[in-house]
Amino acid sequence: MLFKGISASAGIAIGKAFVIEDEDFCPVKRNIAKDEVKKEVEKFRKAISDTKADFEKIKAAASKHLGKKHIKLFDAYLFIADDPVLKSEVVSKITKELINAEYALYEVIEENAKVFEKIKDEYFRERGKDIYDVGKKIMKHLTGVHKKTLADVKENSIVFADNLTPADTILMKNENVIGFATNQGGKTSHTAIMAQAMEIPAVVGMKDITSNVTHNDIIIIDGNEGVVIVKPDPETLENYHRRLKNYQTEVKELSQFVNVPAVTSDGKKIIVAANIEIPEEVRSVISHGAEGIGLFRTEYLFINRAEFPSEQEQFESYSQVVEKVFPNPVVIRTIDLGGDKLLPYFNINVERNPFMGLRAIRFCLKYPEIFKIQLRAILRASVFGNVKMMYPMISGVDELRAANVILDEVKQELKSKSVQFDENMEVGVMIEIPSAALTVDLLAKDADFLSIGTNDLIQYTLAVDRVNEYVTHLYEPLHLSVIRLLKNIVDAGHKEGKWVSMCGEMAGDPAYTEILLGLGIEHFSMGAASVLRVKKNITKTNFAGAKKITEEILNEASRELLIQKINQRKGH
Repeated sequence: MLFKGISASAGIAIGKAFVIEDEDFCPVKRNIAKDEVKKEVEKFRKAISDTKADFEKIKAAASKHLGKKHIKLFDAYLFIADDPVLKSEVVSKITKELINAEYALYEVIEENAKVFEKIKDEYFRERGKDIYDVGKKIMKHLTGVHKKTLADVKENSIVFADNLTPADTILMKNENVIGFATNQGGKTSHTAIMAQAMEIPAVVGMKDITSNVTHNDIIIIDGNEGVVIVKPDPETLENYHRRLKNYQTEVKELSQFVNVPAVTSDGKKIIVAANIEIPEEVRSVISHGAEGIGLFRTEYLFINRAEFPSEQEQFESYSQVVEKVFPNPVVIRTIDLGGDKLLPYFNINVERNPFMGLRAIRFCLKYPEIFKIQLRAILRASVFGNVKMMYPMISGVDELRAANVILDEVKQELKSKSVQFDENMEVGVMIEIPSAALTVDLLAKDADFLSIGTNDLIQYTLAVDRVNEYVTHLYEPLHLSVIRLLKNIVDAGHKEGKWVSMCGEMAGDPAYTEILLGLGIEHFSMGAASVLRVKKNITKTNFAGAKKITEEILNEASRELLIQKINQRKGH
């Protein structure tokens, strides 16, 4: 039986199924007498206390095995478990409606979690599941039912679950778990991020995979294709053993490129850097031979917590990464929050079209006091290595200048306090919306560098929601309009003597390496797992030849003919 899901972490594994049964979170409603209220309330409060104690233990384990930055996840869990509003709502239901604690908790968790389910953004929709996770932990203590957990996992296991929490992932930090698959989740879930950091194959968003698997079933998990095969026939098993061997051979062969600079066959030096979400990914960046970090997304520091991160906390996170990567550069992107990326501790009105609403640089310009804290932290970290900074979702030169005015104010504040920072730190912009791409000649005069975010640029240019199953086939990186925009961006940047990077998913796809080189891209940034394949492709590519191919296809409207021409040129 073959099941398709979302690839969350690359790799292939063959092992036995270990199924974690989902906790029952639909208790029976039971009416209670008034003299039972006190007993139910006390039972609920003890369950809260026991749950918090569990999270404290797991938090300590997380700090030990995955680093101190991951403990913020459990601070968020503790915040939810200890939330006075949640507790008072449950107690109120028990007292006023005269119902059992289990059902009161169930109703309150359902009501709160549904608020998050309405959010369109995948990452923040995942946070609603955190409320369910905490609710399940409390329910376990209320009911006294404790089912099989990852603590029982056996060697060479592939874990299946409805959903996995950060707490579960900590327990996977051993050699027994060689892969996992879940009914729920997406690429931006905590579990996916941690699976990538641990480099174990993972497939998520499989809907009902747990109902199709039993303990000890032979399993093939293909994180490259987002596929899980349950009880494979002998031919399929043999085929995948061969694939696994080939994959391991490929990984071994690619390892020769770790310390090899990315230079084309005709001698053109290209920079290949990596994108990261969390500081713990630096180890993977270095082990995959990336030449620095071309995109450090900083939103991770702001979510799953009870309040905004302090300046000191941000500074420590940035400086930790910068020191480890030195002398290679780290490009820190200022926060891309707002719109539908709601923070539980910051009240922003829900917008009708959040993807084009108050987000990224717009959010920062509206709330400069929040922006300044991050800018101070980045500037302070700049003395510890090679730091560059860029603003997301810039639509035109006015926004860039407005952001730089605030940056200059922060610099003056630091100078007045004799706080050191790199006064020559480069400041760039992300080109990810059409208005920026069409006025890039002006932006290139003010910015120190340009970084192309192809994910949004393609989406907005083609008016295609890339996660909408009905139109995702129209999301085409090789659409002529996209190729022309990319060419325009690169040419405008180079004309002003500025370097141009690409940090979107297109940069990490080896299928596009040659055409991107032909467009003049000399700085690539991607997920660490893609670095070596792209490096290999670069060394096999003739830079001058790539330029000729690009010149030929810039006026080709048909994608089919465009691909044909590329293949013909490769044949030469």
